[in-house]
Amino acid sequence: MLLTVTTTHRPATDLGYLLVKHPDRTHSFDVPTGTAHVLYPEATEDRCTVALLLDVDPQRLGGGRKQQASPDSFTLGQFVNDRPYAASSLLASALAKVFRSALRGESKDRPSLAATPIPLEIHVPVLRCKGDPVALFEPLGWTVTARVIPLDDVPEGHPLAGDSAYVDLTLTGTLRLADALNHLYVLLPVLDDAKHYWVAPDEIDKLLRSGEGWLASHPSKELIARRYLAHRRSYMLSALERLSPDLSADGDLSGESAPAAPRDPSLAEQRRDAVLAALAASGASRVLDLGCGGGALLAGLIKDMRYTEIVGTDVSSKALDLAHKRLHLDNVPSRQAGRVTLWQSALTYRDDRLKGFDAAVLMEVIEHLDLSRLPALEASVFGHARPGTVVVTTPNAEYNVLYEGLSGMRHSDHRFEWGRSSFAAWTDRICTTYGYNAALSFVGNMDKSVGGSTQMAIFTLPRKDES
Repeated sequence: MLLTVTTTHRPATDLGYLLVKHPDRTHSFDVPTGTAHVLYPEATEDRCTVALLLDVDPQRLGGGRKQQASPDSFTLGQFVNDRPYAASSLLASALAKVFRSALRGESKDRPSLAATPIPLEIHVPVLRCKGDPVALFEPLGWTVTARVIPLDDVPEGHPLAGDSAYVDLTLTGTLRLADALNHLYVLLPVLDDAKHYWVAPDEIDKLLRSGEGWLASHPSKELIARRYLAHRRSYMLSALERLSPDLSADGDLSGESAPAAPRDPSLAEQRRDAVLAALAASGASRVLDLGCGGGALLAGLIKDMRYTEIVGTDVSSKALDLAHKRLHLDNVPSRQAGRVTLWQSALTYRDDRLKGFDAAVLMEVIEHLDLSRLPALEASVFGHARPGTVVVTTPNAEYNVLYEGLSGMRHSDHRFEWGRSSFAAWTDRICTTYGYNAALSFVGNMDKSVGGSTQMAIFTLPRKDES
């Protein structure tokens, strides 16, 4: 199983000092289930990537101390399973062993850098995922991309059958390296919903130590505690009581999460709320989410019964699979059947199915296209589909200077990021070419010099064009 961490904070090779692993060497460590290797596929001043590769020995996997019930607890489970490939508590344990000082936020050679948020991209190519990675990582400041990995049908009754999916997970954000590693240490086994070693009371201390500074305010802290502690109710209640001493131990914490401690909404939440408010103000009832990804906005739209028809489109079938699972579309009540639809569609090509809708959303989509392909999207959306309202959000490149350690663009897949004048010029061109009006605003924190973190344009057709 594999995990990579990449930074573009210059000099990027300082990542080696934070991890206490020299980029010019390959490092190997014996762990209870195999061998952990640390190596650097790339190491330059501008970009550095470290890889943690865990080589699992199936013969060791089933030996030693007794395991608690897990997806592998059948006769040949230690030999016939996905554990050599899919990230799990095994990888989390290896991470804790080989990056111990980095997890504590300690660095003898670069102490100030260890305390500084830096741009990070974390990639886990295969993760067995029982739940929504966006809901767990996004509140911590991560931008989450989770692509479902298609598998052949698994026979009913097989240990790998059930409600899990395999995802290719990418996290991007500007955080302290120690915080990032602690998030992974806790949440990888939580998403897998399995611990592959005996969970004793000292696991409570491990959870609280790794969750210091973020777990107490996480909206899913009960779910995290329950799964991390292998569904041991007494352990979970003890952990939650220590996190929030004023929380009654008599409360029912076995099911739905209790209200989380107040926290500032993330930029992603503010952006989603701003888009939902714009759609509500438009009076739309039939809405398109263009480039819907894993369905973050769709989840908000479904909750509002003013929307009688909701369609999410994406060019990626894997993203649509994730959205389908996230929205539980296989278990929609009969009265809701047909209200939500997912279509595979490329926005750079005309699609007659997209015509006739009241509103469409392009939330953090346009910056993922090459600029040479943007006119094709414009013609498809504003010229051919022609909804009455189009809501567009995109990063404000001028705001990037306020993200400490960020060099370049905010996401490795962004093809461009516009400043305020470039975005305004683009909206003017859309209005002139396709007959829309536009109102511009910002989402997120505001700065007097550079504006807001996210730019938003609300395009509307004059009423005579809508008739």
